[in-house]
This record gives sequence, C-alpha cells and structure tokens, in this order.
Amino acid sequence: MADKLRATQQLEQLQARYVGTGHADTTKFEWVSNVHRDTYASYIGHPPLLEYMSVATGEPMAKMRTKFIEKMIQPVGKPPEKED
Repeated sequence: MADKLRATQQLEQLQARYVGTGHADTTKFEWVSNVHRDTYASYIGHPPLLEYMSVATGEPMAKMRTKFIEKMIQPVGKPPEKED
C-alpha cells in the first residue's frame, strides 16, 4: 500500500513540474499536441539534427527553424469542439 501511495505522489509531482506529462484530465488532443511541440522544440534545440533535416529537404536551416516554430502554434490542427 505504501509503495502505491509513494508512486502516486511521485507521479503527481512530475505532472506538476512538467506540463507534457499530463494529468487525469488531459485530453488526447492536448497530449498529442504536447508531444508534437516537444518534438519540434528538440529539432530546434539540437543544431546537428536541424542541419541534418535541412540538408535532407534542401532548405536553409533558418527556414527549417522558422517552419518548426510556426508548427508549434497548432501542431496537430484545430482543437476539437467541446461538447457541453
């Protein structure tokens, strides 16, 4: 019982500290959006990876960086309409 409580407390601490880990009320859309944003941020934050993608697509690194930043605004499209 104590192990389960400790695991639950650790999960709650992680969820409070890191937005991307979600919580009980996180929707699938929010979770997928966070994953995509994290991925784009990783591409931007690792210059060798950004350079690799730039060479593969034949576009300048600055243009690729700009594209990824723009994609971070709505990474998976518009949010679904909420049902009342």
